[in-house]
Amino acid sequence: MASVRQVQVTFDCTEPERVARFWCEVLGYVVPPPPAGFASWEDFDRTLPPEQQGSAFACVDPAGAGPRLFFQRVPESKVVKNRVHLDVRAGTGLVGDERVAVLEAEGGRLAALGATRVQLLRADGVNESCLVMQDIEGNEFCLD
Repeated sequence: MASVRQVQVTFDCTEPERVARFWCEVLGYVVPPPPAGFASWEDFDRTLPPEQQGSAFACVDPAGAGPRLFFQRVPESKVVKNRVHLDVRAGTGLVGDERVAVLEAEGGRLAALGATRVQLLRADGVNESCLVMQDIEGNEFCLD
């Protein structure tokens, strides 16, 4: 039997640090400390060749439970719907109008950070309500 492995979720994006800091705010994640010998990530970044500066950034769950999120610069913009997305568990255990109110409140907080509201999907008897959103570079995610 295979052992359980840790995973890292990687985002292709235009501005890695900006997108990483957005997700830190969404999830309560933090930026990990810079490599040994560097006072800051900016100091480390300046040691890279110019074409690699600003090309990657990461954030982590301070409790160590969630996966590391890695953001890498790519030359092309997002053009189609994500095949994989994050579900941010904002309304766990809630149903009906109470759940929708919590999703709407969290959606408002994230919109203030630059997220875009796409669509509220109401409960259908099988699935509970969720709020489809996009991050600051258009990557879809759900508040559920």
